Amino acid sequence: MTTMPFTRTLQASVLSAMLTLGFSATPTMAYAAAPQVKVQAPGFYRAMLGDFEITALNDGTIDAPMDKLLNEPAAKTRTTLKRAFLGVPTETSTNAYLVNTGTRLILIDTGAGAFFGPTLGKLAANLKAAGYLPEQVDDIFITHMHPDHVGGLVANGAIVFNNATIHADQRDADYWLSQATLDHAAADAHSFVPEFVKDAMAALQPYIASGKFKAFQGSGTLLPGVTAIASHGHTLGHTSYLIESKGQKLIVAGDLIHAGAVQFASPSVAIDFDTDKQAATASRAAVFGEAARDGALVAAAHLSFPGLGHLRAQGKAWIWAPLNYSTELK
Repeated sequence: MTTMPFTRTLQASVLSAMLTLGFSATPTMAYAAAPQVKVQAPGFYRAMLGDFEITALNDGTIDAPMDKLLNEPAAKTRTTLKRAFLGVPTETSTNAYLVNTGTRLILIDTGAGAFFGPTLGKLAANLKAAGYLPEQVDDIFITHMHPDHVGGLVANGAIVFNNATIHADQRDADYWLSQATLDHAAADAHSFVPEFVKDAMAALQPYIASGKFKAFQGSGTLLPGVTAIASHGHTLGHTSYLIESKGQKLIVAGDLIHAGAVQFASPSVAIDFDTDKQAATASRAAVFGEAARDGALVAAAHLSFPGLGHLRAQGKAWIWAPLNYSTELK
């Protein structure tokens, strides 16, 4: 008597077991071929800071040629980015931060509005998705007057935040809202300054004309729980903001860092947009040092959304610990 080879015996046993359990020998039909959605979720994320509710708002992302913008050899930048599973150009977040103190609604930076192309300008929509309306914002604090931080103040030349007072350092106002700056920079065909000045003027002038702009000088308390930290260098009046509630601290660092994968490990690397690269590097060291010593939460405009985390010093470098995701406000 002949016997079936072992492999055929095994196959027959498996098929018999599948049929016994109700499996079909033919492929199952797909009953609902759902189309791909092709969009992301709204860009907001919340965390509590003492009694304050912090909402990170994403304005979108932009592809930045970091190998050309950072002041180190391009090959080194590309290698460092590759180790972080990033390429060039590097998709870079633009973030703003909403602080609800319980009595005031404060926005820090406003995104790019229409000034930086179609991948940015999403802040107003994400503000609404987060449960707020522009007219509810009481105060807006500007870290500096580059267009990706002030562009969201206006839409089609009209004021977006009708009830808000805009606050910024006087040095930034004197430079970026100056016709003299525009005239002087216009002679340099390779300068980004003329375009940035025009954008800053377009964004701020409606508020200035309405008496809704208030400049401050350097460091100091601006509102209960809100302190300006002069961190000049990226621009002449670049400002970070310390938010405090019940002993907990958040430092909104603005543009003290642009490429975390590179600049945390090499803090001396500057970017072409820094007005004074040496001062920008010193400000980064000072503010990051304060944050690390105090265990403060840090928020940065161009770290991957939501751009929230803590810093730990490692020699002259920094270790970035992103805020742990939570479904609860705590």
